[in-house]
Amino acid sequence: MTISETMRAVRIARHGGPEVLERTDVAVPTPKAGEVLVGVSAVALNNTDLWTREGAYGRAGDPRARSGWRGPIDFPRIQGADIAGRIAAVGPGVDEGLVGRRVVVDPAIYDSDRPDANPVGLMGSERDGGYAEYVTAPAGHAHNVTASALTDEQLASLPTAYGTALGMIERGRMRDGETVLVSGASGGVGLALVQIARARGARVVAISSGAKSDAVRAAGADGVVDRAGDIAEQIRAVAPTGIDVVLDVVAGDLLGAGLPLLREGGRWVVAGALGGYDVHFDVRRLYLHNAQLIGSAMHTPTHFRRLVELAVRAEIRPVVAATYPLEQAAAAQEQLARREHVGKIVLRP
Repeated sequence: MTISETMRAVRIARHGGPEVLERTDVAVPTPKAGEVLVGVSAVALNNTDLWTREGAYGRAGDPRARSGWRGPIDFPRIQGADIAGRIAAVGPGVDEGLVGRRVVVDPAIYDSDRPDANPVGLMGSERDGGYAEYVTAPAGHAHNVTASALTDEQLASLPTAYGTALGMIERGRMRDGETVLVSGASGGVGLALVQIARARGARVVAISSGAKSDAVRAAGADGVVDRAGDIAEQIRAVAPTGIDVVLDVVAGDLLGAGLPLLREGGRWVVAGALGGYDVHFDVRRLYLHNAQLIGSAMHTPTHFRRLVELAVRAEIRPVVAATYPLEQAAAAQEQLARREHVGKIVLRP
């Protein structure tokens, strides 16, 4: 396989709006020991791309500080966490027989080699990502999906959205037959939550805009609550006996209003703050009912391997809302920010 010395890429040199996304030519990265070089076929967008570009993650003790996913960004940075493609080259110590293999990349940077390791960094934030023709990654993070019937765009839609969704479901200990509430259900993570929870036997109540309710039902929701109305009142009508597990990417006012709707021993899993990070709730509703509030950031290595197994068997089928060429990354992020779509937006380098 012939690899050129330079490649097209889109990167950021500072925090800001879509205008800071710069199309440029850079050197093709060289895989280090234990790494592979992946030719990027597709890279999906996530809210992490927007928040990283804006520096919207804050820091402990300074929630308004401009920051990447887990701290200051080392600029310039190539964005893009969700990558599907083929291995183009390998670094020292890696089997050369992997060249040509179709892969999906686990974008997490973990704190250890344990199967339950915690993600402490992310491609596109703490190391360069896939808004480029090539990207390097640890060999163990490039998972074989040669046998999958999913398209490259669908495979690229999996890592962050579906990995986050599976991590939430696992940490929330969701069981067959339970009633589950999914917030932000028309977004990438939300739609993944609906699909996976339904596939695992849950009764799914989803919160979405009225215009997107049909698409959310098609993904597997048993009932859809219109976020424009009185959410708590609607949930009581759809699930009068209460909710076992809330899978929440919105937070904000929803947490305070919805906590009393949990059944005894219910679990509320938070993996986002689209509705705001400054949350207020009545703590008595938490401890008096043996409820649990659980934070969930992405997935563990074990979760990701399970996700790859689902992808190989095509048991989940991500919805792709739109595709853009790499050079239109700014337009793609602007569409993502408008939140008028259902499913994932994908770049094709």
